[in-house]
Amino acid sequence: MPGTGLWRTKSIEQSIADTDEPDTKLRRNLSAWDLTVFGVAVVIGAGIFTLTARTAGDYAGPSVSLAFVFAAIACALAALCYAEFASTVPVAGSAYTFSYATFGEFMAWIIGWDLILELAVGAAAVSKGWSVYLETVLGYLFGKGTKTTFDIGSVTVDWGALLVVAILTLLLAVGTKLSSRVSMVITGIKVAVVLFVIILGLFYVKGANYTPYIPPGETGGAGQTGVDQSLFSLVAGGASSSFGVFGLLAGASLVFFAFIGFDIVATTAEETKNPQKAVPRGIMGSLAIVTVLYVAVSLVVVGMTSYKDLATKAGDGSHKTLATAFSANGVDWAANIISFGALAGLTTVVMVLMLGQVRIIFAMSRDGLMPRGLAKTGDRGTPTRATLIVGGLVAVAAGFFPAEKLEEMVNVGTLFAFVLVSAGVLVLRRTRPELPRAFKVPLVPLIPILAILACVWLMLNLTVLTWLRFVAWMLVGVVIYFAYSRRHSLLGKRQAEGAGEPVKAPDA
Repeated sequence: MPGTGLWRTKSIEQSIADTDEPDTKLRRNLSAWDLTVFGVAVVIGAGIFTLTARTAGDYAGPSVSLAFVFAAIACALAALCYAEFASTVPVAGSAYTFSYATFGEFMAWIIGWDLILELAVGAAAVSKGWSVYLETVLGYLFGKGTKTTFDIGSVTVDWGALLVVAILTLLLAVGTKLSSRVSMVITGIKVAVVLFVIILGLFYVKGANYTPYIPPGETGGAGQTGVDQSLFSLVAGGASSSFGVFGLLAGASLVFFAFIGFDIVATTAEETKNPQKAVPRGIMGSLAIVTVLYVAVSLVVVGMTSYKDLATKAGDGSHKTLATAFSANGVDWAANIISFGALAGLTTVVMVLMLGQVRIIFAMSRDGLMPRGLAKTGDRGTPTRATLIVGGLVAVAAGFFPAEKLEEMVNVGTLFAFVLVSAGVLVLRRTRPELPRAFKVPLVPLIPILAILACVWLMLNLTVLTWLRFVAWMLVGVVIYFAYSRRHSLLGKRQAEGAGEPVKAPDA
């Protein structure tokens, strides 16, 4: 039976019934291939093009490839749980919707608020990265000195970031299927560039660069001490999280950012033709593809260049990328190609992050936890209002604010969502064993428990400062829930009226 108050749950049947409301109905036109493209489109991007070199130089050294393996294992365990949930509850909202059916409304709100942090911050940060690469590409075309920013008084405006957000907002408002087709073309380009990095880079690999595979721990490094070092290393008495075992573990938590995105496939379940089969295939397929590519790229990059040459140099504003390894070997033409590929790669990352953000807000608005007008879908079957608002917010954040330390904020939010989804599989197996499940997690309860432990472990290896910011964001969410969402909850109104489930929602 559904609970009451903070722990009232929204039944699976009611969630599915709500997808048929004419005013908030999404168009089902995505296939398993579309979902795989979305997954690869968002996952291959900022992480592989920017994080690989920096993580090797500042945290893990040559063992960055092992860090990718650790992060991939945690993602694979969580992906199995996402696949079961998405095949059982093919409704927009991903972890938010799953939590509503298992842990109750308050936890659903918390995870929804958490996902808003993950996706909005991620989209803004990657948009600024896109602008940096655009500046590099424009420099190749029109000469050095071409800028993607300008100053208005004391405010710096990033017109490059504003441009990409504006274009992608328009694409998403037009329709998800069109977005998928655009993603397919751009994803093909960046996968080709990644393969180019792997194949060409093999000719410049030097065996000596792999030694020592796990460099001895340092006390300073790139400043990974105090609140900037991982929580685990601080609690365990480590001097820092630069290199050594603590550095490897911190590196795994950082490169986890490179895998973020496969869970967004679950947010499109309601727009998929055969979600019970297509969503699990899309999730697992995209994760398998990118894991192989990531490990190969990381092995090549650290083999081409000593990890010491990839370190962030304090004070000089340096930022090492994949192109750095080729430039260090005198292959500047290859570095230029990589920059063009990164520009294409980051484009689809921003688009799919914004897509996931819109679908989360859509699901929360349809439930009344946010204004229901945001769940209205137009003639094209897309939530245009929510899309425009998300586009505006991301544009402001990316265009006018600096993006620093954002990867870890995205990571902590995503890992928290993974923990709840994995636990939710255990809860739903016990409370609703009769539900049809097109995909089942094997070895339950072992796999969900391992997924929870792996994600919590990665969370502990994020910095203390990241945890402080995360807690502050969650506290703001709690205030909003009690001030607005609890009183406007559609489920709460249904229970107050004694209505049975499923029922038709009132007009917005």
